[in-house]
Amino acid sequence: MLILGLDSSAAAAGAGIVKDGKVLSETYLNTGLTHSQTLLSLADSCLNNAGLALKDMDALAVASGPGSFTGVRIGVSAVKGMAFPAQKPVYGISTLEALAVSAGVPGYLVCPVMDARCSQVYNALFRQTENGPERLTPDRPLKLEELAAELRTRNETPLLVGDGAALTAAFLRNAGLPFCEFPEIYRYQHGSAVAFAAWMRYNNGDAGQDPDSLVPQYLRPSQAERERNARLKQEG
Repeated sequence: MLILGLDSSAAAAGAGIVKDGKVLSETYLNTGLTHSQTLLSLADSCLNNAGLALKDMDALAVASGPGSFTGVRIGVSAVKGMAFPAQKPVYGISTLEALAVSAGVPGYLVCPVMDARCSQVYNALFRQTENGPERLTPDRPLKLEELAAELRTRNETPLLVGDGAALTAAFLRNAGLPFCEFPEIYRYQHGSAVAFAAWMRYNNGDAGQDPDSLVPQYLRPSQAERERNARLKQEG
């Protein structure tokens, strides 16, 4: 099973190819360049480096959210465009789930966090098992105070991973809560983790979905929508 995975849900972007649970090739950028400029070239490089073509892929996968509204839309649109002509199955993978897959260390409460601005993070909690990460909570936007309060009740050491790890670590440190951080080199979103998460789903009997049905998964309205709703509320 060959799966190409893409992630453009945050500042970092990348592509990865997984074959039967083995990472064959990966490309990654965290330079701040616009994903619309880089994502397709990252996918092409990933395929070329593995000596493969898009037609060789059995399925495609993408981080479908949460994350940057623009970044998620770019990734989902790219995968839909690549998969549609041959009607290849696609997998929309939670960005937080992919982070948990890449940071599945036994003995820790895996705590993926993405910076959602305004002292909030996108978060879900997982625990590593022999069959991969076990989801303990749904994906949700949380204030840092709310996340700290929940972690305090669990009385476990969370393993922070994701682009919100440094922000969360600073808050937990001030709150007197223990934590561990994944090293910088492994902390951010990677396309290979998205592909690997899709491969795990395939092994569990998930055949994927058709490209037409793939949509971004947003956890809250965009800033433009929030500003519009606030204006309408004020006017009304």
